[in-house]
Amino acid sequence: MDFGFGPQDEEFRERARDWLAGHLTGPYAAAAGLGGPGSEHQGVAERRDWERELGRGGWIGLGWDAPAGAYGQRCATLTQQVVWAEEYARVRAPGRVGHIGENLLAPTLLAHGSPEQCARFLPGIARGEELWCQGYSEPGAGSDLAGLRTAAVRSDGGWLVTGQKIWTSLAQDADWCFVLARTEAGSVRHHGLSFLLVPMDQPGRIDVRPIRQMSGTSEFNEVFFDGARAAEVVGGEGHGWRVAMGLLALERGVSTLVQQIGFAAELERVVAGFLAGPAAGDPVLRDRLVRQWAELRTMRWNALRTLGSSEADPGAPSVAKLLWGGWHRRLGELAVQVRGAAASRGPADWSPLLPYELDEEQRLFLFTRADTIYGGSDEIQRNIIAERVLGLPRESR
Repeated sequence: MDFGFGPQDEEFRERARDWLAGHLTGPYAAAAGLGGPGSEHQGVAERRDWERELGRGGWIGLGWDAPAGAYGQRCATLTQQVVWAEEYARVRAPGRVGHIGENLLAPTLLAHGSPEQCARFLPGIARGEELWCQGYSEPGAGSDLAGLRTAAVRSDGGWLVTGQKIWTSLAQDADWCFVLARTEAGSVRHHGLSFLLVPMDQPGRIDVRPIRQMSGTSEFNEVFFDGARAAEVVGGEGHGWRVAMGLLALERGVSTLVQQIGFAAELERVVAGFLAGPAAGDPVLRDRLVRQWAELRTMRWNALRTLGSSEADPGAPSVAKLLWGGWHRRLGELAVQVRGAAASRGPADWSPLLPYELDEEQRLFLFTRADTIYGGSDEIQRNIIAERVLGLPRESR
């Protein structure tokens, strides 16, 4: 793939810049930079309004496999999607609250859902009005997703869902949840699962409990379903595993490049702290920062190469996850190391009787401890590469 951008891409860049400059004003400008990893609790109301502003501009769903305007969205080539992500990151626009619906559920519906389901759910996502969360992991089935126990039974033309999900991002704000549940009694592993769409506004049937992390925030939640009604099944009853695996592959698409743009901004901040701090002359830290920069460039080229390839690579998503998970965790470690002892202190007016906000580097360090675990641990990614790409014997279970 040509890693450069053509004239049409640059024209698209100018349109994106003009739109962002004209709309990222007032309360939206005040929310700039809020809502990144570890700070999803910041500016939620403003970011929900901003999501609707993006929808009115047609900037949600640029990469959907659907004609332009079919659901109220613009249409953009792969390189133009990258351009939009770059410009969005350049102006530090508010962290997106609609990512899960736009980049995970919508492409899944387009690939596996019915026309009626697409017509029902995609316009709300494209307008920025309906937010989604993902109900996959359970206390006893995290990386081993096939071991899930949440069950659903048929009732009055729908399904009643009972069970528990965990690490559910944005569940406290979501309007809908796509839930992987066992719809065939007595089934085991990846058999008998279905991909269900569940409205979250069901008092008494759905209980969302925030999980307080060591960073002090609560982006993740436990979600308890007690006979919650599911409105739809995607891909047919019993075919949930195929749909779920197709969705997981989407997590390593253009969103990976968007993520890397955020990584670049974090790296710049850490480098600036290094140059202005007490460790500025440390050759070891300087070498590690240069290595981080080089590895980030390599990840970008690898992501572009993968997206531009016409042949599916079953190991590409796992390779991408291994690369960025370890890279980001090391960046978190560097963020506090370049500051020395100051990184372990609270604000000047700190009191043991009052909570306080971590600064950006402290939050980065604590949040990135989970990067090699969530979204499929490093061990799981290595197993996938070994078994599906290298053809090595399966791990004994």
